[in-house]
Amino acid sequence: MAIKRGTKVDPSTSASSMTDLMFQLLLFMLISTTLINPNALKLMLPKSSNQLKEKPYTTVSITKDLNYYVEMEPVSLDGLERALQAKMQGAEDPTVSLHCDKSVPVDEVVKVMNIAKNNKYKLILATSPN
Repeated sequence: MAIKRGTKVDPSTSASSMTDLMFQLLLFMLISTTLINPNALKLMLPKSSNQLKEKPYTTVSITKDLNYYVEMEPVSLDGLERALQAKMQGAEDPTVSLHCDKSVPVDEVVKVMNIAKNNKYKLILATSPN
């Protein structure tokens, strides 16, 4: 007596749900990476063809509104020297990278340069490539 099975088991699986899941993950990653904004100030740096590869020890930024930042922490001009001294304490080769908007008056840039000179720090003026 031959007993036949009424239904056969289909060994194949549908990949449509996996495709939907991958599409949703891809979409989530694309949206989330565009929303991630690194801690950066919007500065229009002057242009230069000379670019240094030297790594600065700390960064000073001056915005077009004449706000001063030491590594993204706001400071006043009077507190800038103290903040730099605190950051540079114990540094072997103290180097400061100066990032300032191109609309910042030269007087403000020179003030930061004088602070670096008085404390014997090397100073790099950041520019954007040509």
